[in-house]
Amino acid sequence: MLEAVVFDMDGVIFDSEALVIRTWKQVADKYGIPDIEKTCMECLGTNSEATLKIFQKHYGEDFPYAVYKKEMADLFHEQAAGGKLPKKSGIIELLEYLHYRDIKVGLATSTREEIVKKELSESGLMEYFDEIVCGDMVERSKPEPDIYLEACKRLQVEPEKCYGIEDSYNGIRALKSAGLHAIMVPDLADPTSEMEELAECILPSLLEVKKYLEEVS
Repeated sequence: MLEAVVFDMDGVIFDSEALVIRTWKQVADKYGIPDIEKTCMECLGTNSEATLKIFQKHYGEDFPYAVYKKEMADLFHEQAAGGKLPKKSGIIELLEYLHYRDIKVGLATSTREEIVKKELSESGLMEYFDEIVCGDMVERSKPEPDIYLEACKRLQVEPEKCYGIEDSYNGIRALKSAGLHAIMVPDLADPTSEMEELAECILPSLLEVKKYLEEVS
């Protein structure tokens, strides 16, 4: 029985991951950082600590990540602030449906709490979420299950009665490991055979997710 749905944020609720990569490419072009798009793709779904380790793996321990990340973040917020961050198609319809059905709604995102609450508030979506768990609230990043287990705990729902919506490989791995029903809605990363095995279904849009949940609930 469907009792709750937990969303990832970047790439699922907001069309933000493409902007992240675009602004990282601006910084990379300025400072001559190679293969930045490939590195960013590897970071999809991970928190800030895991992202740092991935950058250091590719560019060395002395890579000035904090300096470049701040410059990238300034560019990102300049283009996304004030509600300018585009929402993914179908998100309002899906959230309204869940609200109408009295199905609990959670958020489990690797992004920091300060940024999450700012973006949700500016977009007018904050009111839809019963519980929000952010990357700086749990010890281990996706693909570990911690953030989804914490979301279920706060929602007071057993994982097997909860669906999760993700776009990244690490997110789907985290959902599966936590015992939730995993739905993949691809964004930048195309589904692989691993994702086909781990996800309960792979759907092209959030409107298709709405139809799917109508059938299973």
